[in-house]
Amino acid sequence: MPKQVTNVAADDALTTIYRLSHDEQEEVIAARVAERLGIKPASVAGMLTRLKRDELVEVDSRKRISLSAVGFARAEHMVRRHRLAECLLVETLGLEWWRAYEEAHLMEHAISDVTEPLIVERLGRPTVSPFGYPIPGSDHRHPLSGRRLSELDAGARTTVERVYEEDEELLRFFHAEGIRPGVEFAVLDVAPYRGTVTIQLAGRELVLGLEAAHRIWVPDH
Repeated sequence: MPKQVTNVAADDALTTIYRLSHDEQEEVIAARVAERLGIKPASVAGMLTRLKRDELVEVDSRKRISLSAVGFARAEHMVRRHRLAECLLVETLGLEWWRAYEEAHLMEHAISDVTEPLIVERLGRPTVSPFGYPIPGSDHRHPLSGRRLSELDAGARTTVERVYEEDEELLRFFHAEGIRPGVEFAVLDVAPYRGTVTIQLAGRELVLGLEAAHRIWVPDH
């Protein structure tokens, strides 16, 4: 009989904490986890109680949440399979890259210890996801940057390192405008009171809202 997937809700909570703290370098509190998961704060409180009981998360005196060593390893395990699924969907099956996060979320629990190495080999041992995030356990050796487009000054020239992967409508916008990992651009103007950043991308000017610019990471250097 096929092995049944268990503890999907717990895995989703752990990977959400991982993405917030590790990938986005944000402080993690219960309200933020609830918002990201789209569930009620009371449900998150119950989930955190169970995760603390199982020694998967820790909560400090200021209610900040972090993963224990065991919790981090479990979250990283799931994130690895999720990002491999994204690569499989985009590079092998030809799915539009902006759809990959949601579709990979449906697939990640179906990847087993048997199929995972087969996927890795078929994909040529990828190191990053279509959105620019390192695949845990791969040969990727560059630390994640915490610098965002919204923090740059006019005159800066750089590339897109990664983009926020959990908002499909935002990803469709990025796709339409040619904003993808590896793309080079220059910052022409920053207008905080208008809430916009103007960049030059592929020979044309593009005005972004600061909220969208905050969802784009660039290299630290």
